[in-house]
Amino acid sequence: MADDIAAWRPFVTLVVAAIVVMGSPGPSTMSVTAVGAAFGLRRSMGYFSGLVAGTIAVLVAVATGVVSLLLSVPYAAPVLVAASAAYILYLAYRIATAPPLSKVRGDVAAPSFAGGFALAIANPKAYVAIAAVFAGTTLADDPAPDALLKTTVLAAMIVAIHMAWLLAGTAFSRVFYDPVRARVANALFATALVATAVIAFMP
Repeated sequence: MADDIAAWRPFVTLVVAAIVVMGSPGPSTMSVTAVGAAFGLRRSMGYFSGLVAGTIAVLVAVATGVVSLLLSVPYAAPVLVAASAAYILYLAYRIATAPPLSKVRGDVAAPSFAGGFALAIANPKAYVAIAAVFAGTTLADDPAPDALLKTTVLAAMIVAIHMAWLLAGTAFSRVFYDPVRARVANALFATALVATAVIAFMP
């Protein structure tokens, strides 16, 4: 029994670390929450899918060592930060100016898969958080199986974490049918998104 518990301990440690570190408020999680609240669940799925795909791409890059190579390129990190900051400001504007859900028509486009993917791969917090969680636990003695196991577990956690934040945002969506409350809530979500981004970008 004790051996079984000991065998599962690294797995549990990895999952808990992922929830605490990767699941905390940041540009990615706050953006999917804000998009879900402003545009509803169905219209947010493209953006959600892009965030998940982009974050998993970051995870694979961390697992294979590609991130270290990329960040060794001069000015690569500042370019990523600048690109991410620019898109976050644009997304915050889109959220702040989104119409009430009762007035949303098919020609009012929700943030896209491409936008979610771009934010995910340019999000500096994603690299730091994933690298910290990935390096903090060992699931297997051999490096290759260990990396594969951790990548599989963390990919599932990325999906679950982003879905949880998306559902949290859509829980507020009924507020967005009233024009006045929608405008206030949109502004609050946009401000929270920018604030979490500023904190994430701080050295």
